[in-house]
Amino acid sequence: MDYQELIIFTMEMLGTVAFAASGAMVGVGRRMDIFGVGVLGVITAVGGGMIRDLVLGIIPPGVFQNPVYALVATITSCFVFGLMYLKREILEGNFRVVYDRIMLIMDTIGLGIFTVVGVNTGIRQGYTDNTFLLVFLGTITGVGGGLLRDMMAGVPPYIFVRHIYACASIVGAVACVYIYRSFGTLSAMIVSCAVVILIRYLAAHYHWNLPRMDWEGNSTEK
Repeated sequence: MDYQELIIFTMEMLGTVAFAASGAMVGVGRRMDIFGVGVLGVITAVGGGMIRDLVLGIIPPGVFQNPVYALVATITSCFVFGLMYLKREILEGNFRVVYDRIMLIMDTIGLGIFTVVGVNTGIRQGYTDNTFLLVFLGTITGVGGGLLRDMMAGVPPYIFVRHIYACASIVGAVACVYIYRSFGTLSAMIVSCAVVILIRYLAAHYHWNLPRMDWEGNSTEK
Protein backbone atom coordinates (compact mmCIF):
# COMPACT_ATOMS: atom_id res chain seq x y z
CA MET A 1 0.00 0.00 0.00
CA ASP A 2 1.62 3.26 -1.15
CA TYR A 3 1.14 6.59 0.63
CA GLN A 4 -1.74 7.66 -1.62
CA GLU A 5 -3.70 4.48 -0.96
CA LEU A 6 -2.91 4.83 2.76
CA ILE A 7 -4.31 8.37 2.83
CA ILE A 8 -7.45 7.29 0.98
CA PHE A 9 -7.92 4.32 3.33
CA THR A 10 -7.46 6.60 6.34
CA MET A 11 -10.10 8.98 4.97
CA GLU A 12 -12.47 6.05 4.46
CA MET A 13 -11.96 4.92 8.05
CA LEU A 14 -12.57 8.44 9.38
CA GLY A 15 -15.74 8.69 7.30
CA THR A 16 -16.89 5.26 8.48
CA VAL A 17 -16.42 6.21 12.14
CA ALA A 18 -18.12 9.58 11.65
CA PHE A 19 -21.17 8.20 9.85
CA ALA A 20 -21.47 5.19 12.17
CA ALA A 21 -21.46 7.54 15.16
CA SER A 22 -24.17 9.72 13.64
CA GLY A 23 -26.30 6.69 12.82
CA ALA A 24 -25.87 5.25 16.30
CA MET A 25 -26.82 8.58 17.88
CA VAL A 26 -30.03 8.66 15.86
CA GLY A 27 -30.80 5.14 17.09
CA VAL A 28 -30.16 6.14 20.69
CA GLY A 29 -32.33 9.22 20.24
CA ARG A 30 -35.14 6.97 18.96
CA ARG A 31 -34.74 4.74 22.06
CA MET A 32 -33.65 1.67 20.11
CA ASP A 33 -31.87 -1.24 21.75
CA ILE A 34 -28.20 -1.95 21.11
CA PHE A 35 -28.99 -4.10 18.06
CA GLY A 36 -31.06 -1.35 16.46
CA VAL A 37 -28.39 1.22 17.26
CA GLY A 38 -25.77 -1.04 15.66
CA VAL A 39 -27.85 -1.58 12.53
CA LEU A 40 -28.40 2.15 12.07
CA GLY A 41 -24.71 2.83 12.63
CA VAL A 42 -23.62 0.25 10.07
CA ILE A 43 -26.21 1.18 7.44
CA THR A 44 -25.28 4.85 7.75
CA ALA A 45 -21.60 4.05 7.29
CA VAL A 46 -21.85 1.59 4.40
CA GLY A 47 -25.27 2.19 2.84
CA GLY A 48 -24.18 4.87 0.39
CA GLY A 49 -21.19 2.81 -0.71
CA MET A 50 -23.40 -0.23 -1.29
CA ILE A 51 -25.73 1.77 -3.56
CA ARG A 52 -22.70 3.17 -5.41
CA ASP A 53 -21.21 -0.27 -5.98
CA LEU A 54 -24.52 -1.66 -7.25
CA VAL A 55 -24.74 1.22 -9.76
CA LEU A 56 -21.19 0.42 -10.91
CA GLY A 57 -21.92 -3.31 -11.15
CA ILE A 58 -19.49 -4.23 -8.36
CA ILE A 59 -20.96 -7.50 -7.10
CA PRO A 60 -20.84 -8.22 -4.23
CA PRO A 61 -20.45 -4.62 -2.97
CA GLY A 62 -17.12 -3.70 -1.42
CA VAL A 63 -18.42 -3.89 2.16
CA PHE A 64 -18.89 -7.65 1.72
CA GLN A 65 -15.51 -8.12 0.06
CA ASN A 66 -13.69 -6.26 2.83
CA PRO A 67 -15.68 -6.47 6.10
CA VAL A 68 -13.35 -4.09 7.94
CA TYR A 69 -15.72 -1.20 7.24
CA ALA A 70 -18.73 -2.98 8.76
CA LEU A 71 -16.58 -4.10 11.69
CA VAL A 72 -15.36 -0.57 12.42
CA ALA A 73 -18.92 0.75 12.11
CA THR A 74 -20.19 -1.90 14.53
CA ILE A 75 -17.49 -1.15 17.11
CA THR A 76 -18.16 2.58 16.81
CA SER A 77 -21.90 2.07 17.23
CA CYS A 78 -21.42 -0.08 20.34
CA PHE A 79 -19.06 2.53 21.79
CA VAL A 80 -21.60 5.31 21.22
CA PHE A 81 -24.38 3.21 22.75
CA GLY A 82 -22.22 2.41 25.79
CA LEU A 83 -21.28 6.06 26.24
CA MET A 84 -24.88 7.22 25.98
CA TYR A 85 -26.05 4.44 28.30
CA LEU A 86 -23.59 5.46 31.00
CA LYS A 87 -24.07 9.19 30.42
CA ARG A 88 -27.79 9.47 29.82
CA GLU A 89 -27.79 13.13 30.77
CA ILE A 90 -26.22 13.83 27.34
CA LEU A 91 -29.72 13.48 25.88
CA GLU A 92 -31.36 15.73 28.42
CA GLY A 93 -31.54 19.46 29.16
CA ASN A 94 -28.61 21.61 28.08
CA PHE A 95 -26.68 18.52 27.02
CA ARG A 96 -29.03 18.25 24.02
CA VAL A 97 -27.15 21.16 22.45
CA VAL A 98 -23.93 19.17 22.72
CA TYR A 99 -25.66 16.15 21.19
CA ASP A 100 -26.88 18.20 18.22
CA ARG A 101 -23.45 19.69 17.64
CA ILE A 102 -21.77 16.30 17.70
CA MET A 103 -24.35 15.02 15.22
CA LEU A 104 -23.63 17.98 12.95
CA ILE A 105 -19.86 17.41 13.13
CA MET A 106 -20.08 13.66 12.49
CA ASP A 107 -22.54 14.04 9.61
CA THR A 108 -20.45 16.82 8.04
CA ILE A 109 -17.17 14.90 8.22
CA GLY A 110 -18.79 11.75 6.85
CA LEU A 111 -20.50 13.65 4.04
CA GLY A 112 -17.29 15.33 2.91
CA ILE A 113 -15.18 12.19 2.98
CA PHE A 114 -17.65 9.82 1.37
CA THR A 115 -18.54 12.29 -1.37
CA VAL A 116 -14.95 12.34 -2.61
CA VAL A 117 -14.52 8.60 -2.02
CA GLY A 118 -17.53 8.00 -4.26
CA VAL A 119 -16.08 10.12 -7.04
CA ASN A 120 -12.71 8.41 -6.69
CA THR A 121 -14.33 4.97 -6.91
CA GLY A 122 -15.95 5.91 -10.20
CA ILE A 123 -12.64 7.21 -11.52
CA ARG A 124 -10.87 3.99 -10.55
CA GLN A 125 -13.55 2.03 -12.41
CA GLY A 126 -12.64 3.87 -15.60
CA TYR A 127 -15.39 6.50 -15.85
CA THR A 128 -13.04 9.49 -15.79
CA ASP A 129 -14.79 11.29 -18.65
CA ASN A 130 -18.38 10.73 -17.46
CA THR A 131 -18.89 13.82 -15.29
CA PHE A 132 -22.57 13.20 -14.62
CA LEU A 133 -21.96 9.65 -13.40
CA LEU A 134 -19.05 10.69 -11.21
CA VAL A 135 -21.06 13.47 -9.56
CA PHE A 136 -23.96 11.08 -8.99
CA LEU A 137 -21.65 8.47 -7.47
CA GLY A 138 -20.11 11.04 -5.15
CA THR A 139 -23.48 12.37 -4.06
CA ILE A 140 -25.16 9.01 -3.50
CA THR A 141 -22.14 7.76 -1.55
CA GLY A 142 -22.29 10.86 0.61
CA VAL A 143 -26.03 11.01 1.31
CA GLY A 144 -27.22 7.43 0.70
CA GLY A 145 -26.35 6.04 4.11
CA GLY A 146 -27.97 8.94 5.95
CA LEU A 147 -31.09 8.61 3.80
CA LEU A 148 -31.41 4.90 4.64
CA ARG A 149 -30.74 5.67 8.31
CA ASP A 150 -33.53 8.22 8.56
CA MET A 151 -36.00 6.02 6.68
CA MET A 152 -35.28 3.10 9.02
CA ALA A 153 -35.53 5.36 12.07
CA GLY A 154 -38.89 6.72 10.92
CA VAL A 155 -37.84 10.37 10.76
CA PRO A 156 -37.95 12.86 7.84
CA PRO A 157 -34.74 12.34 5.83
CA TYR A 158 -32.16 14.88 6.94
CA ILE A 159 -31.20 15.71 3.37
CA PHE A 160 -34.70 17.01 2.63
CA VAL A 161 -35.30 19.22 5.66
CA ARG A 162 -32.07 20.51 7.24
CA HIS A 163 -29.77 23.21 5.91
CA ILE A 164 -27.73 22.67 2.76
CA TYR A 165 -26.85 18.97 2.75
CA ALA A 166 -27.19 17.14 -0.55
CA CYS A 167 -26.34 20.35 -2.42
CA ALA A 168 -23.05 20.57 -0.51
CA SER A 169 -22.28 17.03 -1.62
CA ILE A 170 -23.09 17.86 -5.25
CA VAL A 171 -20.83 20.92 -5.20
CA GLY A 172 -18.03 18.89 -3.62
CA ALA A 173 -18.42 16.11 -6.17
CA VAL A 174 -18.27 18.56 -9.08
CA ALA A 175 -15.18 20.19 -7.59
CA CYS A 176 -13.57 16.78 -7.10
CA VAL A 177 -14.08 15.80 -10.74
CA TYR A 178 -12.58 18.96 -12.20
CA ILE A 179 -9.74 19.28 -9.70
CA TYR A 180 -8.80 15.65 -10.38
CA ARG A 181 -8.50 16.33 -14.09
CA SER A 182 -6.05 19.16 -13.45
CA PHE A 183 -4.17 18.24 -10.28
CA GLY A 184 -4.66 14.53 -9.55
CA THR A 185 -6.39 12.33 -7.00
CA LEU A 186 -5.08 13.50 -3.63
CA SER A 187 -5.46 17.21 -4.32
CA ALA A 188 -8.99 16.62 -5.62
CA MET A 189 -10.06 14.56 -2.62
CA ILE A 190 -8.58 16.80 0.07
CA VAL A 191 -9.71 20.12 -1.41
CA SER A 192 -13.18 18.88 -2.33
CA CYS A 193 -13.71 17.30 1.08
CA ALA A 194 -12.80 20.66 2.63
CA VAL A 195 -15.28 22.40 0.29
CA VAL A 196 -18.15 20.15 1.45
CA ILE A 197 -17.28 20.65 5.11
CA LEU A 198 -17.01 24.42 4.66
CA ILE A 199 -20.39 24.66 2.93
CA ARG A 200 -22.03 22.56 5.65
CA TYR A 201 -20.46 24.68 8.38
CA LEU A 202 -21.58 27.94 6.79
CA ALA A 203 -25.07 26.54 6.16
CA ALA A 204 -25.43 25.50 9.80
CA HIS A 205 -23.90 28.71 11.15
CA TYR A 206 -26.00 31.06 9.04
CA HIS A 207 -29.06 28.79 8.88
CA TRP A 208 -29.04 28.52 5.12
CA ASN A 209 -31.91 26.47 3.71
CA LEU A 210 -33.36 25.88 0.29
CA PRO A 211 -36.78 27.48 -0.37
CA ARG A 212 -39.66 25.33 0.84
CA MET A 213 -43.41 25.47 1.51
CA ASP A 214 -44.69 25.99 5.03
CA TRP A 215 -47.76 24.24 6.42
CA GLU A 216 -50.01 27.13 5.37
CA GLY A 217 -48.96 26.71 1.76
CA ASN A 218 -46.83 29.86 1.60
CA SER A 219 -43.27 29.86 0.29
CA THR A 220 -40.68 30.36 3.02
CA GLU A 221 -36.94 30.08 3.46
CA LYS A 222 -36.92 29.75 7.24
